[in-house]
Amino acid sequence: MPSRVDIFWSFRSPYSYLATSRLIEIAKTYDVDMQFRPVLPMAIRTPDKFGNPMAIDYIRMDAERVAAFLGADFSFPNPDPVAFEAGTMRATKEQPYIYRLSRLGVAASEQGRGFVFAREISCTIWGGKIQDWSGEENLRDATKRAGLDLASLETSVAGDVARYDQVIAANGDALAKSGHWGVPTCVFEGEPFFGQDRLDVLCWRLDQRGLRGH
Repeated sequence: MPSRVDIFWSFRSPYSYLATSRLIEIAKTYDVDMQFRPVLPMAIRTPDKFGNPMAIDYIRMDAERVAAFLGADFSFPNPDPVAFEAGTMRATKEQPYIYRLSRLGVAASEQGRGFVFAREISCTIWGGKIQDWSGEENLRDATKRAGLDLASLETSVAGDVARYDQVIAANGDALAKSGHWGVPTCVFEGEPFFGQDRLDVLCWRLDQRGLRGH
């Protein structure tokens, strides 16, 4: 059995988006089982820890800076994958996007295409080339680029929505048990590596274990 790395990832996280292509390369480079585990955003999962104006302003500045540093296309999405009450950073009860995206991420992962699906969908959301990422044609095209069919994924989810929600909740619990709350977080041998800027440190640890492929 190969060593396992759990990747906790959110469709609303700009840093998750910026990490995804690198995570795919790590999966190709190392003899490890990379498990894509979508979680709900902090705005929904831990709303009491979300909404600090200083943190929000910093992330808006820093995400654009990191994208420029990496040479990645980037723009804050329209619409926001999480719906908020007007004039606040409190998530609304009804969420038209994030539960759907997260469930589809689980379905894609169960077909062995989780990271590729995440890359294509997050590029559509965060890549700045599409004005309204939520259009069905945009989501269908992104899913097709990931080697999947959107209608088939939707059918799988519709067959047992409660199970998909249980998987997402279990992913959130596992992230908390790892010792962190943010995304992207990679967990290897019980050790969390938080942030796209810790992927080099993760690779260093994998190299220490002699897991680089040949």
